[in-house]
Amino acid sequence: MTLNAPDTPRPAPDSAVRAAISARFERLPLSRWHVTVRLVVGAVTFFEAFDQLLIAYAMPELRTEFQLSTSAATLMLTIGSLGMLAGALLSGRLADRIGRVKVIALCILVSSLANLALAATTSPEQFMALRFVQGLAIGGEVPVAATFIAEITRSHKRGRFVLLYELVFPAGLTVGALVAAWVVPILGWRWMYALAAIPGVLCILVMKVVPESPRWLADHGRTVEAEATMDRIEKAVERTTGKPLPPVGEAAPLATAPGQGSSGLRGLFTGRYRRRTLVIGALWFCGYFVNYGITSWLPTIYQNRYELSLSDALLYSTVTSCAGLLGCLVAALTVDRAGRRGVITCCLGGAAAVLLLLSWLGANTPVQVLVWSSLAAVFFFGSNICLYVYTPELFPTRMRALGSSVGGAFNRLGVILGPIAVGAVYAGGEIGTVFLVLGGVALAGAVVAGLGAEETAGRRLEEVSP
Repeated sequence: MTLNAPDTPRPAPDSAVRAAISARFERLPLSRWHVTVRLVVGAVTFFEAFDQLLIAYAMPELRTEFQLSTSAATLMLTIGSLGMLAGALLSGRLADRIGRVKVIALCILVSSLANLALAATTSPEQFMALRFVQGLAIGGEVPVAATFIAEITRSHKRGRFVLLYELVFPAGLTVGALVAAWVVPILGWRWMYALAAIPGVLCILVMKVVPESPRWLADHGRTVEAEATMDRIEKAVERTTGKPLPPVGEAAPLATAPGQGSSGLRGLFTGRYRRRTLVIGALWFCGYFVNYGITSWLPTIYQNRYELSLSDALLYSTVTSCAGLLGCLVAALTVDRAGRRGVITCCLGGAAAVLLLLSWLGANTPVQVLVWSSLAAVFFFGSNICLYVYTPELFPTRMRALGSSVGGAFNRLGVILGPIAVGAVYAGGEIGTVFLVLGGVALAGAVVAGLGAEETAGRRLEEVSP
């Protein structure tokens, strides 16, 4: 399958059914059903995040065991991100074709099997090949899961609901850091990957518990399935709330947009969606360039530059991840009131100010780096998590997963180039310049958000993206 291949024929979507599905979601109060689905899908995302950052905490031992140079270590750090980039693009197109839930389940299964194989690798070549495969799954699951959660949520306080779900991703990063800080020094990096293979059983739970998105079913002309799935969801919500549902509001007619009906990559660059795609791509790139430029190298910088022990280097790095989790919580609680554009702009601007200040101070001690990098993490984690609710809102159902995945692909470009840039500057011994570069990229992202982002808070998905 190629990304530019024409879409396979499918029944034409019924606009009346699509509008009715939207109206029926709007009347659903948040309930235990929503929380249950959010927890199941969230568990998958949690363990994908757990898997993603393990390489940073395994790297000090991997460099010794495989005798890696700085350039080889950089390649090993980024090969998984190359897989994530490819996985993001492929999974978005696949999820728009075969459904969100099937792709989510497949991704957790592949990632788990890759972890099991990584625990048994005997060469850096094997390790990198498996990291690429695992990257396909991680890069594929996260944007598709964000798309699915957005599609089952009403517009009122959607940002808070989605971002409280998305907290599982930085939580997974944080728990991964904590587990790695304990497991790696005692048992070694192989046990860490072996333990990370266990969550593969979640693929069965996902297929049994999580229904397919009625919005996706209706958009694919599967109106009978869409209405039947919506009926089951409504009955589940009634059971969990113990109250009858309010009447269905008027199904507002779907608006017409330039290029309406276009899909695939061409659709993302048609009409109003062209600017959205470019802006969201820039924001994903800048946010994750800064994020992984810092977090991927912190353990190594603490150990080699400041001569901390392995356990202390991992502990210092974990503090930064925990600080980022706090930033995500603050963003989740304010994103509906302050708006997507306001939160993203302020957070990227705050990260830029802190990182440029750290560069000016010179980053002379490990404590100085710990304090200021942790404060910066509060800001750039907060900005990045907002993109998970903002991106699916900007694209229509027919290409929502692909739009989210293209954003995820720019994310991976940042994840790839951030560590490469930091590695190149760090190899030259210029630690202050590292934070200057990262601060400059964060500042560029803040300018793009402030000037180019559209506000979507409190609006129906079909209103924002016809």
